[in-house]
Amino acid sequence: ANGQHFPYPWTMAKVCIFSAEAHSRKSFAPLVEAFECQLIPEACSPSTAPLCRGYDVACLFMSDDCTREVVKIFKECGVKLIALRCHQSDRVDREACAEFGIPIVNVPKYSEHAIAEQALALAMCLNRRIHRAYNRVREGNFTLNGLIGMDFYGRTCGIVGTGRIGMAAARIFKGLGMTVLAYDPVPKADFTDVVTYVRFEELLAKSDVISLHCKLTNTTRHMISAGALNKMKKGVILVNVSRGGLIHVPSLMKFIQTGHIGAAGLDVYEEEPDYPLYTHDLSVLQDDERMKHWDEQYAKLRALPNVLCTPNSAFLTHEACEDISAITVQSIREMESSKPLTNALKLTF
Repeated sequence: ANGQHFPYPWTMAKVCIFSAEAHSRKSFAPLVEAFECQLIPEACSPSTAPLCRGYDVACLFMSDDCTREVVKIFKECGVKLIALRCHQSDRVDREACAEFGIPIVNVPKYSEHAIAEQALALAMCLNRRIHRAYNRVREGNFTLNGLIGMDFYGRTCGIVGTGRIGMAAARIFKGLGMTVLAYDPVPKADFTDVVTYVRFEELLAKSDVISLHCKLTNTTRHMISAGALNKMKKGVILVNVSRGGLIHVPSLMKFIQTGHIGAAGLDVYEEEPDYPLYTHDLSVLQDDERMKHWDEQYAKLRALPNVLCTPNSAFLTHEACEDISAITVQSIREMESSKPLTNALKLTF
């Protein structure tokens, strides 16, 4: 639980870093300089978890498995701390961590501007059909048919969830001259100079752009369902840089195909926890092997001309990566010094 500490001194911690892909290795410099590190490009799984034998810390990313089987292997290998290089912890079996006595730390916050700016980028690209115009020009097609967008200035943006990222997104859209509506079960009184809080149904009905910035819970799962989509303004641009499970994908596809939803920008996908999508390159696989990972629904979704999908990369800026490394180093330093773990996750429910 929060405040858990280690009752004996450490020398230099040994850290096993999973999902250490090429694009992120530069950001690992603070970790490599501070500790004895092993960089493993593969994701953590029952087959790769034994590679951390003899290491004190298993450092995981959002696509890594941390099931009970993996946690048990960590325990057998001598791992004393699981350090997540992300905020999400749904892939971690907390009950298993409690059972085997391995605390978990995460990165509770990093550059909220990175994710908020990705929401704007997706909305802008879809509105002005940048992705389609780019492909046309590459092929020598300079016609303008089908590329008409709208001025964001003077339009209405709806922000669902006004945490740090939602607030950053609201400020960005307001800076474009948009009226910004917001829905949050717990409105922030000091944020009313930027947004006008309204009921969820009112936000759906009035917004030209809707951007989702909330956690995935039993309450918010499929909050964007057929009922919610039907209440949206015709032609709305829907953006999700938060959690895939907020949207019921089959309903979204239906409303896009009927023309009710104008466009969708998605950095996340509901099935991604069980689907080797993000951080994997399926294009290099032979056809028979690739088809084992085929997701027909996602293939149809991303094939729609007014849907733009990105690979869970909204966080991916130099500043965010630096924040993630710095906070991870801090957590491991606390373990080395037998101090309470500032960013420890609760292991009991």
